[in-house]
Amino acid sequence: MQNMPTFVFVHGAFANSFSFAPLQAELALLGHRSVAVDLPGHGFEATFPSAYQAPQDLNALAAEPGSIKGVTLADNVAHLVEVLKRAKQNGPTILVGHSRGGITITAAGNARPELIDRIAYVSAWCPVDLEVAGYYAEPEMAEVDPGAFAPAIVGNPAELGLIRTNFRTADPATLAAFKQAFSADLTDDEFRTFLNTFQPDENLDVGTSTDRAQGTTWGRIPKTYVRLANDASIPLVMQDRMIREANTLTPDNPFEVRTLEGSHLHWLVRPKPAAELLANLAAR
Repeated sequence: MQNMPTFVFVHGAFANSFSFAPLQAELALLGHRSVAVDLPGHGFEATFPSAYQAPQDLNALAAEPGSIKGVTLADNVAHLVEVLKRAKQNGPTILVGHSRGGITITAAGNARPELIDRIAYVSAWCPVDLEVAGYYAEPEMAEVDPGAFAPAIVGNPAELGLIRTNFRTADPATLAAFKQAFSADLTDDEFRTFLNTFQPDENLDVGTSTDRAQGTTWGRIPKTYVRLANDASIPLVMQDRMIREANTLTPDNPFEVRTLEGSHLHWLVRPKPAAELLANLAAR
C-alpha cells in the first residue's frame, strides 16, 4: 500500500468534493485510493442562506453574508498543501484539478512541488503566459459568453465580497445557458442533479501573475493534461493553447496529453472512462 499513489482531487468554481463521488467510486472499484478536497468555504463550510430555498427571496439573498468572503487563493493553497502532506505520508500523490481548480493546483505546484508526484489537469486552467482573467479576452474564448449567466448573479460582488449565483433559478433561458456551457451532452435530469450539487457562493481571487506556472518549481513535476473534447466552458482551442504555453515553458518536461469525449461535466457524471484513464496514470 505504501507505494500506491493517492489521487487528490480539487474541484472547480461553485463546486465541492461531492462532485467527485461517482469518480471516486469507480477508482475504488479499480483498486485505487483517493481524496476529494473541499477548498475553504466549500462543502459543509458553504453558506446556503434560507433565502436561497423555495420560495426564494432574491432581495434577501442579495444581502446575506457568505462564509467564503475574504477567502483567497493563498488560503486555498495552504489548505491543499496540508492535505498533500498527509497523503504523501502514505506514498506518491497524483494531484488532479478540474476547471477553476487548475489555478489552485498550479499555485500548489509552485509552492510545494516535492509533495506532488504527478499533476493532472482535466480541462482546467493552467495559467502560464497570462492570468486567467486575461485569457478570457483572447480569441480562443470568443465563443464563451460569461454574460449569459448574468441573470443568475445575485447581489453586488464588490459589496458581498464574493460571487453569488442562483443555481436554483427557474428561468428557462438561464438554465439553458448553464446546460449549454457545462453539460450539453447530459440528460436534463443529469444536468439538474449536478446543478443541485453546486453551492451559490464563490470567492473572488483567481490569482495574479505570481501565481502562474513557474518553470523552476511547478515545471519539475511530471504532468498530464486531459482534454475534454466537447467542452464549451473552456473550449478545446484554449485547452490546447495552455498545453502549448506550458510545453514552451518546460520543453524538457512537456504535458502528457490525453483526451476524453464529452462536455465540462460529462466525465464526472459518467466517470468510467475517466477512472480508467486515471488508473493508467497510477499504474505507470
